[in-house]
Parts: sequence; C-alpha cells; structure tokens
Amino acid sequence: MDHLENKVAIVTGASSGIGRSYARKLGAAGAKVVLVGRNVERLDAVAAEIGTDTLSIPGDIADPDFSSTIVTDTLERFGKVDVLLSNAGLYVPGEFAGADLLAVRDLINVNVFGAFAIVREVLPHMIATGTGDVIMTSSVAGHQSIHWEPVYSASKHAVQAFTHGVRRQLVGSGVRIGEIAPGVVLNELWGIAENAATESGIESVPGITSEDVADAALYMLTRPRHVNIRDLVILPTSQEI
Repeated sequence: MDHLENKVAIVTGASSGIGRSYARKLGAAGAKVVLVGRNVERLDAVAAEIGTDTLSIPGDIADPDFSSTIVTDTLERFGKVDVLLSNAGLYVPGEFAGADLLAVRDLINVNVFGAFAIVREVLPHMIATGTGDVIMTSSVAGHQSIHWEPVYSASKHAVQAFTHGVRRQLVGSGVRIGEIAPGVVLNELWGIAENAATESGIESVPGITSEDVADAALYMLTRPRHVNIRDLVILPTSQEI
C-alpha cells in the first residue's frame, strides 16, 4: 500500500461536504493538509479539528491567479505537493430554458476552469519528483446525462474527459490521476446539514455520506503505485439511476 503519513495534500472546497471529509480523513491518516475554500471561518474550524500540520488558504478557485498562489504557499510551508483532491464545485439544477446565465457561468468557472487550473499548477512539481496523486471529484452525472441538472452534468462530463486525457499524458511519469463519481451525497450541496443523515437512518434514504466518499478516495490514494484507479463510481444502494 501507498501510505499517506507525512504526505502533503491540497484539498479544494475543504470547508464543507465532501472536501471537509477528505481533509479530516487525510489528517487522520497522518498527512499534512492544505485547506482551500472561500469561507475563512469554516476553513479554520476544519484546521482546528485536524491539528497542527495544516495550512488554510482562503480564496476563489475560479480566480485565474489563485491556483498559482495555492501551490506557491504550499511549497513555502511544506516544500512539496504529493496529493491534490480537486473538489471545489457548485450545483445548478433545473430546466435550462429558464436558467440564470450568471449562475451557469459561475458553475463552469468553478467546476471546470477552477478544477483544471489547480491541476495545471501542481503537475509540474509532481512530474519533476516522479510521483504524485490527483483525484478529481466528479459525479455519476459525469458518466451519464442527468436531465434535471444538465449544466452540472455537462461540467462533470468535462471533468471526466479531462481526467481520461491527462491520465494518458502522464503515463510513464509516475503521477496518477483519477476521478471519483458519487451519486446523491447527503450534505450541504443538497441542502442537508452535516450529521443530519444519521447512521440509523441512512439506509432508508437514497443517499450516501461525505465520509463514504472520502473513504473511497483514500482507498484510491493508498493503492500500490503500479495501480491507477481511473474511475470510481460510488452510489447509494437505493438510488435508481
């Protein structure tokens, strides 16, 4: 297994939901965690949970200059970047004929441009060291078109194509890239507060928890180096999709 102790991991969208669970799991595994998000107070709260080997970097991943700042600050603090979980995302559902185009643009800027930009900034450092891991947070909506969320679905199809293409470019470099594609996750993205879906009730609703997704991501990260999990779809047993 590839162990995570003392590895430096950047997590975008780390202040809530899946990203927060990623950060907690990485911290518990002994990694040094760089927390990226727009809400300073929430980032600091997650950092306080994890402990001393953290760095909070507040900002908007859609900002063209922000990804460079993230990597620069990470290298200044920890000297390397071993893992990237490109997770920050927005959600816009509904009929496209009545869509708010400003909201559509914001989603594309975060889910596509922002997700790609941070990968662009970390890859040269990983390639230079001959090792590293990138996991993109996609969605089952990136594997099939979901008609009630066509904009979100389109953004995750972009993540899917990006992951597949970049993986082939990285063959022989020692750097791995893959995407994790959850179905319904019972968290803030769906308007559900943390811990609202209790363990006793999770089997009765069509959803999984952010912790379930984080466990699957850590499984991907800890495979032997000759194994690259390109796509991992994780669905609620009760979700009809």
